[in-house]
Amino acid sequence: MKIYDISQEVFSCKVFPGDPSPSRKTMMKISDGAICNLTAFEMCAHNGTHVDAPYHFIDSGKTIDQVDMTRFVGEAYVFEHEGDVTAEDAEKMLQIERERILVKGDSTLTLEASKVLAEAGIKLYGNESQTVGPEDAPMQVHLVMLGAEVVLLEGIRLGEVPEGRYLLSSAPLNLAGSDGAPCRPILIKM
Repeated sequence: MKIYDISQEVFSCKVFPGDPSPSRKTMMKISDGAICNLTAFEMCAHNGTHVDAPYHFIDSGKTIDQVDMTRFVGEAYVFEHEGDVTAEDAEKMLQIERERILVKGDSTLTLEASKVLAEAGIKLYGNESQTVGPEDAPMQVHLVMLGAEVVLLEGIRLGEVPEGRYLLSSAPLNLAGSDGAPCRPILIKM
């Protein structure tokens, strides 16, 4: 069995333009005479590796604590792809995997491809960018995918992961009422 950690380290993670960067504060240190080491931190729910809930772009959508956990855990397929993921690319991916799709490479999900995937009823779509749609105009792709309750796993790191089928565990932090949450996803190759 091989386990791949596909998350970003939080304090040095990539941040979507305009989002606040994570920050850390040391509250207690054993070396200063305290009984333990204690860290506090502050971050956006969409920093680093994270998942989007429908509420992120849909005011009446489910919050992260309302999303069915089966969407975050199960079989997934890692596809290698560079550039725009087109409707034709999405159709080809669906011939191999119909529930959880992860895309390795510098890719952007197009609006047409998002419609194909949403209509197919996939559970989760993930990529290495901090957003699945175009960085300068992510709204339409998010509305399509989140409107179909497709979980978006953004900011993953697949550089060391070969294309293929894996067991994915990408459960988010349980942040009641939140539009998204950080997670530490892993892929397991049996």
